Amino acid sequence: MMMKQFLFKLSLTVVAALSVASASAVYAVEYNQVQVVKSSVTFQYKQMGVSMDGKFKKFAAQLSFDPEQSAKAKASMDIELSSIDTGSGEANDEVSGKAWFNTKAFPVARFVAGSVKTLGGNRYEIPGKLSIKGQTQDIVVPATFTPQGKSGVFDGSFTIRRGDFNIGEGAWSKFDIVANDIVVKFRITATSGK
Repeated sequence: MMMKQFLFKLSLTVVAALSVASASAVYAVEYNQVQVVKSSVTFQYKQMGVSMDGKFKKFAAQLSFDPEQSAKAKASMDIELSSIDTGSGEANDEVSGKAWFNTKAFPVARFVAGSVKTLGGNRYEIPGKLSIKGQTQDIVVPATFTPQGKSGVFDGSFTIRRGDFNIGEGAWSKFDIVANDIVVKFRITATSGK
């Protein structure tokens, strides 16, 4: 009699475990379709001590992110540097020129990541390589991820030093007029391709 009870309880335990595992598999979502129209890349810097804002109007991103398997995540983003919008056409032409982004020789800034580290809650770190103007740096990008129905939204920001990427050469290589630190902010909205 005790053996039958033991086998019955064991069967229930196995069934429960399989149910939980299959439920997890059903609810696992891989966000892999970036919605560019619902995404943005902006930046902030200081010029003569005054905070300035801008954005990039054209970029492409690829993403493969399952919150249950963040270590397997992959992401990349290509930003068309000539799509910069500083709020002034004259300034846009200036920063697209040779001393700044030199967009004729280096049209794209690229970020590539091969994993995402979970910090707890909805917080993550994204280690990757950022390439601008022929220079590549390892960076770690802090971000949050928020599921929103069938979509998910990554929000994050990081600071680069323009001197590390030769952004602003010659007379602009000093940081007395335009500060060295540039804060880049992004919002990437993605849906599941399933």
